[in-house]
Amino acid sequence: MSSTYQTFRIEWQGISIEVRWAARWTSSTAYPIAHLELVSDGRAKLPVTETGYRSHFTNRETVEAHGGPVAFAIAWLDHEAQSDAWKRHVQQSKQLTLF
Repeated sequence: MSSTYQTFRIEWQGISIEVRWAARWTSSTAYPIAHLELVSDGRAKLPVTETGYRSHFTNRETVEAHGGPVAFAIAWLDHEAQSDAWKRHVQQSKQLTLF
């Protein structure tokens, strides 16, 4: 592994997230692999992970086609936020509980 990471900070639906991006996670030219990590502050749940951390291996071209790592991360989060599970989570987090 010979990766150099770029780090970005985003705010998504009120959640602060660190986006880490290694366009060349490996030095292999035969099988180039890129790596994207999402880490939410306080490890808050995200629609792509319940633990607040997500590691995603992909190819650089896919991420660049979305406008780069930040745009890719936001598009991914927005897409997964359409799930019923995430909508329930958001609704439940708005409600007060007695227990």
